[in-house]
Amino acid sequence: MIALYIVAGVAVFAAIRVVIERNTGRKLPYANVLNFAVAGTIVLLLDHPLSLVAAAAYFVGSTLEANAVASTYAGGVKR
Repeated sequence: MIALYIVAGVAVFAAIRVVIERNTGRKLPYANVLNFAVAGTIVLLLDHPLSLVAAAAYFVGSTLEANAVASTYAGGVKR
């Protein structure tokens, strides 16, 4: 149960930093930490074998989304 509290604490800290930070480039890592925290919370809260699959699917989807946002913010693909 202590692991869940640690993950929740990290998620709250990251959420506060996302709200307070004005620079978008500095917000992105904290938004990514929030995605990791949600995936970790899914595994820690749900006591079912498929919770790991659900967390992995969420993690992959959120990572792809974060990479797309970062790529767009950085200027996209230069051709």
